[in-house]
Amino acid sequence: MFAKFSNAQSNYFKWDYGINVGPNYSKTDVYKGSWGYTIAGTIDHHLTPFVTAGLEAQYGMVQGGDIVTDPHNRQFVNQYTGVNFNMKFALGEFINYNKTDFLYNIKGLYIGSGIGAVKNKITDIVRYKPSWAAFDPGYGPFPGEDKSTNLWVPVNLGINFYINDGWGYVRYVINVNAQSNFTFGEGLDGYNDPATKFKNYDPDTYNVYSIGFKYYFGNIKVYRKTL
Repeated sequence: MFAKFSNAQSNYFKWDYGINVGPNYSKTDVYKGSWGYTIAGTIDHHLTPFVTAGLEAQYGMVQGGDIVTDPHNRQFVNQYTGVNFNMKFALGEFINYNKTDFLYNIKGLYIGSGIGAVKNKITDIVRYKPSWAAFDPGYGPFPGEDKSTNLWVPVNLGINFYINDGWGYVRYVINVNAQSNFTFGEGLDGYNDPATKFKNYDPDTYNVYSIGFKYYFGNIKVYRKTL
């Protein structure tokens, strides 16, 4: 008796939209970062079930520093918005995930990156040191802008958990994502101090840790493997 194994084809939807929410943590020119929040909306075109090109829009709050504990008494709050174009590549595109349950369960593991712009709106910032500061009381103003736009490069690492509908198509996704966001310019924290006075060598960044939900829709396309 002979058994023959083969990979059947499957159908998949070419589009999805979704929403992600979660905390973020900043690393900028102030001494210590702090926790904020991020809300993101996404729309993706599926080149295959595991390769996407899409747009992401974010709104949130990034903050850092502390007027009391920061060595220079600096702190800021940024109510930001941003949009980026990105691509993601999932493990399922490159492996035969039907060989084992483990590979099947991690087929949605992906990496990706993109490029876009972030619009900064500083709603709270220390421009002058307080009169009680231990060093240089009343010093200021710290240079920088309250409103600006910077180049933005997000780097994503995450996993999708796929859920089929009643017809057997992948229709819903639970998403868990970690995103490092690099901004180029001095707008994220509102401080633009000279490097001769303050350490200011790295891009301002914030990391987002989110969970989300996606819904698949649109035309159907054939894929070479069983989904």
